[in-house]
Amino acid sequence: LGGALAFWMTALVAAGLAFSAWRFEQTYINDVQAGLARTRNLDAGVLTERDIQHLPAPVQRYLTYAGVLNKPKINRMRIVFTGEMRDRGKDWFTFQSEQHNFFDEPTRLFFMKGQFFGITVPGYHAYKNGSAAMQIKLFGLFPIVDVKGNELAKAETVTVFNDMCLMAPATLIDPRIQWEAIDDASAKAVFTNHSIRISAILQIDDQGRLTNFISDDRYAISDMKKYCFSTPLRDYKNINGYNVGTYGEAVWHYPEGEFVYGKFNLKEISYD
Repeated sequence: LGGALAFWMTALVAAGLAFSAWRFEQTYINDVQAGLARTRNLDAGVLTERDIQHLPAPVQRYLTYAGVLNKPKINRMRIVFTGEMRDRGKDWFTFQSEQHNFFDEPTRLFFMKGQFFGITVPGYHAYKNGSAAMQIKLFGLFPIVDVKGNELAKAETVTVFNDMCLMAPATLIDPRIQWEAIDDASAKAVFTNHSIRISAILQIDDQGRLTNFISDDRYAISDMKKYCFSTPLRDYKNINGYNVGTYGEAVWHYPEGEFVYGKFNLKEISYD
């Protein structure tokens, strides 16, 4: 009898934790469904040479290489990554993530499942209407990280623009971006959304591949201080007619030196 009771108690606890994890992920799913409904009937039109004439020469070269010309403009994007992440002084953990980006009203919905000592720990980063929130919950129930505020909103505005540059170059004609030519291998962009203004340098090689994105406007969540942030990108592949970098790193440039805190492998990407 005692063994049976212990079994059913364990089963009930497991079911409760599974339900909590499902309910946490459902918040992300509901946000995605709202974004899909909002953008379902938007008229994208076709991206042409004329649309990119105002861009600095290396950025034009990048869009041409990426294969976005004479194809529909982009309203939304879905990405699946696998990879590894870590904090300073801690070991790497593996993760898989799914995210949806919407570009009419810049929105980034990023749901990650990290693996810690055999336990799946879900996390949800949501950027909507110029505000951001980040939650990581053990079993989808017990908060480990729960952050919001102006610093996170600015940090995630950099992340949203990083997604646009690395994964959705067709969106770089957005009127919220101001461009400044630097030289034949780089350009500066200033992106403004809901009064939040951030800037970044894009480095582009002779073939037209974006090789790095560098910004001084991103806060590290660990101490809410700004450091130089970069995302070197490589291993371009043609996916459904678009040339996309499939391996990237997220790097903090701390006073004591560079620290790679994220490694991202692109597994799936689709556009509408």
